[in-house]
Amino acid sequence: MKSPWMRRVALLACLATLPLAAVAADAPSAAAAPVKTLRYILPAAETGFDPATARDLYSNHITQAVFDTLYTYDYLARPVKVVPGAAAAMPEVSADGKTYTIRLKKGILFTPDAAFGGKGRELTMADYVYSWKRLFDPRLASPHSWLFEGKVVGLDDLAKEAAKANKLDFNKKVAGLEILDPYTLRITLTKTDFNFPMILAYVPTAAVAREVVDKYGDVKGEVGSNPVGTGYYTLGEWTRGNRIVLNRNPQHLPETWNFMAGDDPDDQRIVRQMQGKRIPAIDRIEISVMIEDQSRWLSFQSGGTDVFWLDGPLAPKALLNGKLRPELAEKGVQLSRLLDPEISYYYWNMEDPTLGGFSKEKIALRRAIAMAHNIDEEIRIIWNGQAKRLDYPIPPGVVGYDPHYKSLLQYDPVLANKLLDKFGYKKGADGWRTLPDGKPLLIRYASRNEANGVLQAEMWRKTYNSLGIRMENDRMIFSDILKTEKQCKMQTRTAPWLADYPDGDNFMQLFYGPNTHQNNNGCYQDPEYDKWYAASQAMPASPERDELFHKMARRLEVNAGALIGYARYRNMLAQKSVQGYKKHPILFQEWAYMDIDSTGTPVAPVADSAKK
Repeated sequence: MKSPWMRRVALLACLATLPLAAVAADAPSAAAAPVKTLRYILPAAETGFDPATARDLYSNHITQAVFDTLYTYDYLARPVKVVPGAAAAMPEVSADGKTYTIRLKKGILFTPDAAFGGKGRELTMADYVYSWKRLFDPRLASPHSWLFEGKVVGLDDLAKEAAKANKLDFNKKVAGLEILDPYTLRITLTKTDFNFPMILAYVPTAAVAREVVDKYGDVKGEVGSNPVGTGYYTLGEWTRGNRIVLNRNPQHLPETWNFMAGDDPDDQRIVRQMQGKRIPAIDRIEISVMIEDQSRWLSFQSGGTDVFWLDGPLAPKALLNGKLRPELAEKGVQLSRLLDPEISYYYWNMEDPTLGGFSKEKIALRRAIAMAHNIDEEIRIIWNGQAKRLDYPIPPGVVGYDPHYKSLLQYDPVLANKLLDKFGYKKGADGWRTLPDGKPLLIRYASRNEANGVLQAEMWRKTYNSLGIRMENDRMIFSDILKTEKQCKMQTRTAPWLADYPDGDNFMQLFYGPNTHQNNNGCYQDPEYDKWYAASQAMPASPERDELFHKMARRLEVNAGALIGYARYRNMLAQKSVQGYKKHPILFQEWAYMDIDSTGTPVAPVADSAKK
């Protein structure tokens, strides 16, 4: 028997006779390509990763990366353009816009999991049908059932039966969801809808496997802790409210970066950086949750973060007149800036005994509060000017926006006080107003419990003080705010809504009565508004639909159901090493379309001819 020393000599002699390439191939991982890692920050904690129940922007960063929708958006096209995702092509649509035939790409696999016996399992159209039915499971109480309500033939009937039995029969066929073969689905709608692909590009319509729900679902059937999808990434690590790690899905069908440059001159640079690369090019996404503004800024400054969402409170540190400060530009820091397709609006709970209802004195109270709030001052103080004042419920960049619309609820604190005097909200000797029946008048304003939320609450305290109305601030974590308002138990707050899809319908539905307990946070229920909204859903984008939107917006103001505030600018900073990054107006994140230059080699500037 050879000694260990003799075996080592023999091994070295053997290696010496091999070609150099063979030795390199068998060398340990030192020769392996480095794992490309992108470090990212979320400014608020996630709530869970079930597409059917997640309704916050931060959780949907993850669900969009892990799960596949049938359609998605072209990365560079502006205005935004719907393109195939898991679907093999855009749908075949009947002349009347009621029938959609969709074909699925073959060979898409759910990632290996114990739910599939430790293996992967091919995605089929049955998974999409199951996932859409799941939105109507009464146990789950999904906030996204509105996406399909009243739209698919037979689906509402299934939902009604489920509500009565408190259980949904997933095996029951729906006439409007015909599976022609494992890869082909025919959808029959109750009415014409040429925007339906936008719905199918929204994350809650992504495919979830029934086996995964059966294995990991809680008592409600929710799988927020066990996301198993077919998307570009898989969940690798998760410490709730602190750290999330995603790994590239090696089983994802091969894709190559091949987008066309748009009108933005910087698109040419992005195309040169990314054309022909594998999608995704980045292997690992490390996500940290940092609630405080200063912590996020310090992390980016120190190089600990690659892409950073620069909220308004931090804007002066990096921006000067809407452009990157020279000292940051010299370091190669990149800025991607856009006005988000969103509205930040103020609602009052219409079911609340103090603020709600349609009696004259309640409407007068809400109108007075709306007219006493200085939105321009809020933009200046809270957001450092990084927002645009809005009068209309539909923001710029979304189909149906009207830049000429003027709200009736303009800032006029003198008139606001006179309105309260007229309708019996009298001031006592202490200077505070009472309700018309003489009982104390107290408003509870809810805000997030970080610095920005405190500032917002103080702005609103100033508003209520100017009216002689007592206000108390309920500071809450973001997930608790979402739960409370869904139950119609929150009195009032400032609520942001970022477009799920770029059509005005997505914003007018925020005040549609049947969407109470879903997206109608103020629980506003007005039969006239509801009638007009239902009619608008049967119309394509047109002057006729715009006319209905105008009537709905004016009705909302007359009843003082909400006050439209502003849309915020999205300022995204990226380190010099980040390639191909451009903030998309609709996608929650763009990780699959980016890259990291680990060599530090600078990218050539855009040629003058390309800028023209």
